Amino acid sequence: MSSNIAIRVSNLSKSYQIYDKPQDRLKQSLWRRKKYHTEFKALNDVSFEVKRGETFGVIGRNGSGKSTLLQILCGTLAQTSGTVEVNGRVAALLELGAGFNPEFTGRENVYMNAAILGLSRGEIDAKYDEIVAFADIGDFINQPTKTYSSGMYVRLAFSVAVNANPDILIVDEALAVGDAYFVHRCGLRFKEMQKRGVTILLVTHDASAVKRMCQNTIWLNDGAVEMAGAPAEVVDHYLAFLFKRPVVLSEGEGSESSGKKLIESNTEYGVTTAENNIPNMDRRLGNQACNIMGVGLYDINMNPITSTVNDSQIILRISIKNNSLERGLKYTAGYIFRNSRGEDLASTNSTIENADIGIAEDECVFTLRMAIDLPMLYPGSYSLTPAAGYTDEAGEIILSDRIDNAMVFEITSDCEMHVMMRFKTNIIREEG
Repeated sequence: MSSNIAIRVSNLSKSYQIYDKPQDRLKQSLWRRKKYHTEFKALNDVSFEVKRGETFGVIGRNGSGKSTLLQILCGTLAQTSGTVEVNGRVAALLELGAGFNPEFTGRENVYMNAAILGLSRGEIDAKYDEIVAFADIGDFINQPTKTYSSGMYVRLAFSVAVNANPDILIVDEALAVGDAYFVHRCGLRFKEMQKRGVTILLVTHDASAVKRMCQNTIWLNDGAVEMAGAPAEVVDHYLAFLFKRPVVLSEGEGSESSGKKLIESNTEYGVTTAENNIPNMDRRLGNQACNIMGVGLYDINMNPITSTVNDSQIILRISIKNNSLERGLKYTAGYIFRNSRGEDLASTNSTIENADIGIAEDECVFTLRMAIDLPMLYPGSYSLTPAAGYTDEAGEIILSDRIDNAMVFEITSDCEMHVMMRFKTNIIREEG
């Protein structure tokens, strides 16, 4: 295997024999020519590569084969066919409490689990205090782990895994039970591990985490790779599939003109003040029952802008046309705010803001004005993704149109910035 490849999976399959009755298993062992079982393929011809130092995402519905794949990668399950090559020390969080003996204390499980990961007694002794401090479970470290809460289990298991200096870290939804403080602690540790060049394989249902953290992603569906590639594209197609809503790709996607679309005129709608330009269209998602005709970005004096200073107010205008919504359905609209790395920094909509933007009428066109107060953000390129939809009779918000990165603009800064964001802070010295 090439030195820059951490994991290579080739034509991997895993099958299980399903028997209707216990006695059928005995019959099958005695009479090979007759088939007494049905075959279930948990994985079917899965292939992918993970580069060294890469954070790689695996998404899919429950039962799609994600956990089976990770168990094979970790060597706790044998494949039916295909090959798996893993280059480096692996630390894994496959499921809650995996690798822990419930009768052992936390301390005893630390030593046992770390030894399984390949650490010597001396290495564990040297790292023990750091492991305990990161887990932050107090005196419970000396209690049997069968007395632990789910959060304490995952704290200790994660602490052992990340402090074992792995070359490859595999995480399967284990962080879902962590509290807010622990999530932030893990996020910082993930960043540190990424900087050190640790390969991370992340299985999660958190779509924003995949977009934010991963360089490549695969989507598993019924045991097979449905799609592989850039996280933003794969996640959007997965969500469209999950919620049974189409992904409407712009005409000519993949060429230099990909995503560009200009609505030349809106006089046919009898509206002269509506927005009629969509500067960029990376991807459209939704059922198009109502659609976004155009978007515009302005300063507080309603001058069109392509850049602004941080800590200012911008005005986002969105013009929406009803195509086929039934009369009386309640509209909702909003936006997602992203940085240049595709990370979702903020989002809201009219429902969240308790803003009544009206109900559907035949062939109606209307424009919304959204005043957005920007925080003190690191200077750079940012984007706005507008979205429009409606609330159905059950009160669920249904997405009709979302245009990814429709507005891209620059934010500059009048003050010194070193990190993603700076809070306005008043510092005074108290005497005495």
